[in-house]
Amino acid sequence: MPSTRIGLISDTHGLLRPQALEFLAGCDHIVHGGDIGSPEILAQLAAIAPVTAVRGNNDRAEWAAQVPETEFLQVGEVFIYALHDLALLDIDPAGAGVQVVVSGHSHQPLIDERGGVLFVNPGSAGPRRFKLPICAGELVVSGAQVTARIHHFDIPPGTP
Repeated sequence: MPSTRIGLISDTHGLLRPQALEFLAGCDHIVHGGDIGSPEILAQLAAIAPVTAVRGNNDRAEWAAQVPETEFLQVGEVFIYALHDLALLDIDPAGAGVQVVVSGHSHQPLIDERGGVLFVNPGSAGPRRFKLPICAGELVVSGAQVTARIHHFDIPPGTP
């Protein structure tokens, strides 16, 4: 059974690094977990693969009004729910048949399985915040199976 690679990116805040574009190359789909920063980010991602994006708390400009706050996505037999801030989760993922919840907001990468649901935050791929890593993630879906990983970018200290 062929697998599907879904790129995960969040908190770009208007900065789409070449390292992120390179990592996302070859994805079948991309999910942006919010705090996009500009419509150009979505256009650049859409040049790689179809994009599902959610609006973050900093996406307040007029262009962002068309970006939903939450999204459902089905890939193969796997249902994915995306939102920016996990604290605002408004569904029972397991009860809704969701296998993966993708979020952003905290800038802290996370892969955590809770009650049969995989929670993934790809961290921040945008401007450096404090000493948090700069990274993105991916899901690999094969039928009803899904695996997640975080990829840390080698960005020299002092680089924004």
